[in-house]
Amino acid sequence: MFDIDKWQEIFATIKKNKMRTFLTGFSVAWGIFMLMILLGSGNGLSNGVSSNFMNDAVNAMWIWTGETTIPYQGMKSGRAIQFHNEDQDLVKKVSGVGVSSGRYFMGNTRYSYKKESGEYTTITCQPELIQVENIAINEGRFINQIDLEQKRKVVVIGTDIKTALFKDTIAIGQYIDINKVPFKVIGICNEPGSTRNRNAYMPLTTAQMIFNGANKIHNLAVTINAQTLEESKTIEEQVRNVLGRKHKFDPKDEGAIGLYNKLENYIQTMRIFQAITIFIWIIGIGTLIAGIVGVSNIMLIVVKERTKEIGIRKAIGASPSSVISLILLESIMITTIAGYIGLVLGTGLMELINYFMVQSAGPAPSSDQGGGSIFLNPTVDINIAISATLLLIVAGAIAGYIPAKRAASIKPIVALRDE
Repeated sequence: MFDIDKWQEIFATIKKNKMRTFLTGFSVAWGIFMLMILLGSGNGLSNGVSSNFMNDAVNAMWIWTGETTIPYQGMKSGRAIQFHNEDQDLVKKVSGVGVSSGRYFMGNTRYSYKKESGEYTTITCQPELIQVENIAINEGRFINQIDLEQKRKVVVIGTDIKTALFKDTIAIGQYIDINKVPFKVIGICNEPGSTRNRNAYMPLTTAQMIFNGANKIHNLAVTINAQTLEESKTIEEQVRNVLGRKHKFDPKDEGAIGLYNKLENYIQTMRIFQAITIFIWIIGIGTLIAGIVGVSNIMLIVVKERTKEIGIRKAIGASPSSVISLILLESIMITTIAGYIGLVLGTGLMELINYFMVQSAGPAPSSDQGGGSIFLNPTVDINIAISATLLLIVAGAIAGYIPAKRAASIKPIVALRDE
């Protein structure tokens, strides 16, 4: 393998047939290059969608009230369903339900501090909401159980609200008026994946007491302990059955209560991306095979052109193994160099795209890296890239071995007669 004369002959052959060698190498390099581009793009889409799902807990479920659309037990359709605090207790008892938070909707409310004021969204909730919606606390703390029990007038505000009302001054510990009622600011938060942080959070019990909510809640945010789509659907059916018995509506009536099961959407979406990944691999491998076939064809041509030369070599004592190694090494060298070039260009382009995407996004908190983008970190695992290149080299060796074996089997007298 390390015979200098043999390598000199290989380089001389390549130099003599520059265009043929270039086209052969290009087909191989293009195959590995396109595989890297396809895999990088697929990973970018998958990462972007997964990041957007992670803005809230993947196993989150939201339940809200509606109106019945099906008559049930002698009652007409069109009845409005209203949740109360005890409905949350019923849902929490359903097997597979994890943490939960009831929410009383207040809509846009007016916030004011000194001379600054504005309308923002108030979300009344319980401490568990932070586990469902993955709210990031930048300063201070979130609502706790003592706030609920003592019905404290405290509030956690979004970063946009803090900037608008307090500018560069400290907000934690200050009092702001919410619909003319003073609340103490205990935390500053932001929502992962959101570009607008205009939400504020206050204890559910406080809002029910001050803003005439009584024991009403408008929706429930819960997490579910499920790993598969079937388990998720089972929990969803149990929740509908429990609330259907309580409020006397058909559990199959989707208008009576609204229900969004994020885990179900996540699993279905990831299945789609798994299918896309398989499709990408099929296309990429097909492109690689086309390149390998090109190498094999070129080697066949090389053998045909050098038939007489091979005959002379064998006539003066060259062994079949030396003939095979000569052609095989040429095939492996072209495949290796071209494959490496395609690998570097493909992964380099994906890294470059990722770099410019990061730069254009600008600095962001670690909890907000996704930024709502559907295309994120379009890079290829280096192990996959190297494995694909090694596979290409092995395939190139096999492609070169076939014509090399044929050349070694030619009898010297037959080769010398070749025109």
